[in-house]
Amino acid sequence: MPIPTEPIGSIPRTAELLTAMIAHGEGRLDAATLRAVSEKAVAETIAAMQATGSPVVTDGEQSKPSFATYPLAGLDNLAPDGVVIPFKDGHTRQLPRLTKGPFRYGIYSGRYVETAKRYATVPVKQAVISPSALSLLYPAGGIAGYDRDRFLDDLVSETTKDIRSALDAGAASVQIDFTEGRLSVKLDPSLGLLRGFVALINRVLSNCTEAERRRIGVHTCPGGDHDSTHSADVDYAELLPDLFRIEVGSVFMQMASERDRPRIYDVVRAHRPSEQTVFVGVTDPIDPVVETPETVRDRVLEAASHLPVAYLGTTDDCGFSPFGDDTSTARQTAFAKIKARVDGTRLAEKALGI
Repeated sequence: MPIPTEPIGSIPRTAELLTAMIAHGEGRLDAATLRAVSEKAVAETIAAMQATGSPVVTDGEQSKPSFATYPLAGLDNLAPDGVVIPFKDGHTRQLPRLTKGPFRYGIYSGRYVETAKRYATVPVKQAVISPSALSLLYPAGGIAGYDRDRFLDDLVSETTKDIRSALDAGAASVQIDFTEGRLSVKLDPSLGLLRGFVALINRVLSNCTEAERRRIGVHTCPGGDHDSTHSADVDYAELLPDLFRIEVGSVFMQMASERDRPRIYDVVRAHRPSEQTVFVGVTDPIDPVVETPETVRDRVLEAASHLPVAYLGTTDDCGFSPFGDDTSTARQTAFAKIKARVDGTRLAEKALGI
């Protein structure tokens, strides 16, 4: 069997779409026109991704404001002063704060799948935000008449609906973005926060059938935004034992930018469930240098020297533009890196005699 290779999700938005998003935010462009520009960007992105030879595509998250906040579109029970996430270079991202219950999604990811499938000729993968990330919307001081337990019940229900909407719309697979996993270790070295996050994700997965869970994966990385990260200084070995307790069929790991890959691969080997596929990052979206296929091949062979090839896949370390306004990576660079990943994975297959 060939080594599977898949993108993580986001691609820098087209210049036309970025202009339209700004105009819409300023009230100068109507919603219908924005939707039309967004769909055009999806079509262009899928065509370009397929041209790389990628056997699986995403919509590039073109019409999402960010990988984390897409479900909040149109909600009127949010305030802007939520949790602040600091990045190494000093910039921050701030989540909204829930002001009242009940918590409901404003949009489900199945809508993105329906659009993508109009243009894709290969399987479509859909990324969704984790319930653990959205749990950060609930304020530390609580909400009168809507306690945290009720919120978490609603959150689990809504996240389950989000995943199922993607599968029902025809997504070949669903990826839960869990970039806050490594960050949680930084915020709470006792690992209590991480283990609470893992338990919450598993509550959602308990609502899925075994067959559905085989089509669901989880992605971990130290965050990637404006060429900076929020938790790359956290030792992966602190995260991985608990990460591999998440009951999914696949794990997508940032590895290309990892400093000591052999040590981390040994940790993966020690904790990976026997039937779980590990997609290792072989391209670094933050590095402006485009990897050669030979560099990718060598990274795959390195991973294969530690992990069983039958359960090995390749991916990018992170999405190329998880937040819609991040233009630090050019679209052509993103597609060049994807092509290098695809071509390099095929070179590795030849070297391994697959």
